[in-house]
Amino acid sequence: MPVGLYTATDSHTIHFHQLQRGTSDRIRNRRVNERSGKEVELSGIVKGYASGGEYVLVEPEELDEIAPGRSQTLEISGFVDLDEIDPIFFDKTYYLGPRGKGYGKVCSLLEQALDRTGKAGIATFVMRQHEYLVAVKAEDGLLTLHTLHWADEIRKPKDEIDGLPGKSKGTAKEVKMAEQLIEALAMTWDPEQFHDTFQRKVAALIEAKKAGETVEKAEPAAEPTGAVELVQALRASVERARGPKSTGGTATRSRSVKATEKKPAAKKRVRSEPKEDLSGLSKAALYKKASAAHVVGRSHMTRDDLLTALSAA
Repeated sequence: MPVGLYTATDSHTIHFHQLQRGTSDRIRNRRVNERSGKEVELSGIVKGYASGGEYVLVEPEELDEIAPGRSQTLEISGFVDLDEIDPIFFDKTYYLGPRGKGYGKVCSLLEQALDRTGKAGIATFVMRQHEYLVAVKAEDGLLTLHTLHWADEIRKPKDEIDGLPGKSKGTAKEVKMAEQLIEALAMTWDPEQFHDTFQRKVAALIEAKKAGETVEKAEPAAEPTGAVELVQALRASVERARGPKSTGGTATRSRSVKATEKKPAAKKRVRSEPKEDLSGLSKAALYKKASAAHVVGRSHMTRDDLLTALSAA
């Protein structure tokens, strides 16, 4: 079945050009012969493998000639339960579509069979002179292809991490309180709830500099919790988490330990006036109120996050 491979994800990272400081001159990367200093065209470049003080030269066509299936075949070796694949193996995701009008039924048949059985097809193929291990699965009525890392590409944690979590055991009381904190902050997975706030800040910084204005700096990082203070910090976090829950993402929750260490929440409330309707305020107005209310993490929040945090406060 001829298929087309389509990129399933996109990056929203803001890209910058490199300039020489004090000028508007672009800095560009060029392919330069290190001996002569002259620029070399892409067509004049071959691959070389260093061996014994010399280079073994390999042409691109030679790599294509030895590729399994000549880079044109995605061959499924077998089918496995998707849950059997450890998440650490997953890399990139692509959509698969039939290439040609006569292959839509075959593609649909494979998608339906994978969906009914809950299996994923394990396959290999070559793309851009690299062989990939992949998993093909059914997802929302279409076929998706997930590239996987090879087994020998997965690093062993014991070789990389000096202080593995298992080497320092917490007390039964500490573990119990940590479990309570996790349960108190349990939530339903909703990817639409989370946003790249840093990229928003970068865009705001660019607009502010264009207008000759300044932007507020982010709050300093939370101080690490000392071992002696751990139980107290956990207890304060559990109490905070069990209070009114925020529905605006993790922006206010992720800093609960930092907030409670400095100023534990009061247990008594005095209500003298009805709550103010904040729904019609702009983000700038909400931010001013958040500053006055000392809302933690406000510099990272969206308008909805600010509204939720103020309503909870």
